[in-house]
Amino acid sequence: MSDSQVHGTCDPRFEEVKRELEKNLAERGEVGASVCLSVNGETLVDLWGGMANPESNDPWQEDTISIVFSCSKAATAICAHILIDRGELDPDALVSEYWPEFAKNGKEKTTVQMMLNHESALPTLRDPVKPGGFADWDYMVQRMADEEPFWEPGTRNGYHMINFGWTVGELVRRVSGKSLGTFFREEVAEKTGARFWLGLPETEDVHIAPIRQYEPKPGDEATEFGIKLMTDPESIQHKSFMNTGGWDFNDRKGQAAEIGGGGGLSNARGQVAMYTPLATDDGSLVSEDRLNNMTMVSTATHRDATLLIPTRFASGFMKSMDNRKRKMGPGTSAIIGERAFGHVGAGGSIGFADPDCGLAFSYTMNQMGNGILLNDRGQSLIDAAYRSLGYRTNAPGAWVK
Repeated sequence: MSDSQVHGTCDPRFEEVKRELEKNLAERGEVGASVCLSVNGETLVDLWGGMANPESNDPWQEDTISIVFSCSKAATAICAHILIDRGELDPDALVSEYWPEFAKNGKEKTTVQMMLNHESALPTLRDPVKPGGFADWDYMVQRMADEEPFWEPGTRNGYHMINFGWTVGELVRRVSGKSLGTFFREEVAEKTGARFWLGLPETEDVHIAPIRQYEPKPGDEATEFGIKLMTDPESIQHKSFMNTGGWDFNDRKGQAAEIGGGGGLSNARGQVAMYTPLATDDGSLVSEDRLNNMTMVSTATHRDATLLIPTRFASGFMKSMDNRKRKMGPGTSAIIGERAFGHVGAGGSIGFADPDCGLAFSYTMNQMGNGILLNDRGQSLIDAAYRSLGYRTNAPGAWVK
């Protein structure tokens, strides 16, 4: 892959980030991707390259977007934090104060904070989702309300794969009176200039890179999550990944649904625009006190009930997760700064803010990689960014100077 196939701008201080993107395209199986970062509000890297669709010989363009999967959860969480900051949503309150129908079948004592922490015990649904169910907000919310919890809410956490978008998203809708996608558009995307959609209108004229799913290769090491997914149809792992009602994330109708747990569309530039006010603490989205809360670990475990790995979360966001020394298979780490917060998306995309150094960072792609969290493509770009900022090592489990 020649340098000419990477386009955009890159400050000389971050030349290593560009080299790693070129290496991803040439050596690490990247097909098409974007990487962007800002420091103290100034965009210093905005790069893209490769193919949006190799079958049609369609290159990744400046404004190409793609499904960013669980990076969407951060967009949903930001909406909740805006409402918390305004005093309209209380994280310590029972969910029933805002959503009375939810308080049944063992979920009566569930709090808003438990939902943000992936502790509300609804990581999936037991019975099949109806065909097209993910596009029917009222149907999915009713399913959340009717479901029995998989454990006592608040006693442990287990990653809410797609359901996070309906548990937290319904709170946003109930409190604001607006749909999740509308609230995000008006309160976040339009204010920050982020080209990021939670529900992309079919009439919107955009260039979309279809997602290419990872195809296992001989010799691939499996994670425990992957083994459960493939061998136990009754497991949380299988149902959380497979019970989707036939949701097609490459279909425009599927992309139009407001799926706040995994259906957002954006690119690296769009995510950086969303995170920059949080990296710089400019007060345009949330107050300083609320931002400080967003950086703090609110739940952590040695064994996530869904992912089956150690995980660390802030309120609705992933924190640095270092499982490199654990024998848990590929892609079980995502190493960022200690105060940084954001979210990984399936296949290895990521977006985050690090207020310690004013960094907003994102990487998106169309070829999914192996593993649960980051693979070497995304982590190499993050590592290059932190080294370029003068950080010394990530050996402690997060990048430090």
